[in-house]
Amino acid sequence: MLPDEPRPPTDRTPGPGGGLAHCYRHPGQETGIGCSRCGRPICPQCMVSASVGFHCPECVQGANREVRQATTRFGGQLTADGALVTKALIGVNLVVFVLAAYVLKPWLSEDLSLFSVGPQITGFPYGVAAGLDQWYRLLTATFLHVEPWHIATNMVMLWVIGPPLEAALGRVRFLAVYLVSGLAGSAFAFLLAGGFMNSLGASGAIFGLLGATVVMYKRTRMPLGPVVALLVFNLIVTFSVSGIDWRAHLGGLIAGTLTAIGLMYAPPARRLPVQTVTVAAMAGLVLAMVLVGMARYGG
Repeated sequence: MLPDEPRPPTDRTPGPGGGLAHCYRHPGQETGIGCSRCGRPICPQCMVSASVGFHCPECVQGANREVRQATTRFGGQLTADGALVTKALIGVNLVVFVLAAYVLKPWLSEDLSLFSVGPQITGFPYGVAAGLDQWYRLLTATFLHVEPWHIATNMVMLWVIGPPLEAALGRVRFLAVYLVSGLAGSAFAFLLAGGFMNSLGASGAIFGLLGATVVMYKRTRMPLGPVVALLVFNLIVTFSVSGIDWRAHLGGLIAGTLTAIGLMYAPPARRLPVQTVTVAAMAGLVLAMVLVGMARYGG
């Protein structure tokens, strides 16, 4: 500070008439205390305790802006529990399973499954093919299981691959990958099914997380062998066991992989806009598949 520059008042700077200085935010309040950062006089209402002396509210706000918030590898918020969303998803799946398989059967599973019948079969559309008021099935079917082996297989897979991916992406981005993958699996199955289909399960979302895990391993230069082997094994089971809806698995896998590429390879300087556009584009793709399916099969 140059000698001829005015000095900010401090706790030792007298006010007008030689008395105590007046708080810069409350002019009617005299005070003998000044901000230890900028030196402006502050009254007890404005004092913010610091490691050395007191700070004024403006200096505290400025310091908070200067502190860069820690994030996950791909821009998510760091949290104490990096697997909270994974646990919540498992909990929701288990609750729906108990209700559909043992408490409210069979009507709940019939009402929540990815069921669709085109007018070329019954003369009128039913389920997803009936229109907008039935499109909820695209989502509810991804939380629906009625066989113990089915729920057990999917939830074990979710517990194995979910927490590492959630810890890397953060809760919001991880949930976005899960939901987009599940919806894309349902939409792809509806697009290819033809006049009749009935499908359920979280497998489309699980395959989306598998695809995202492969992208994460590639992005972070981790050995790809184990996760690729796991993916190949699940694909072999998908296409070799009867009764498995391969369309939902494949649709979820493609959507999860593409979404993860957009989330994980987004430039740091434009990370949030790129990631937002990626998720929005995938949601738009889901809508486009459903609309094309409706037009194709006369719904």
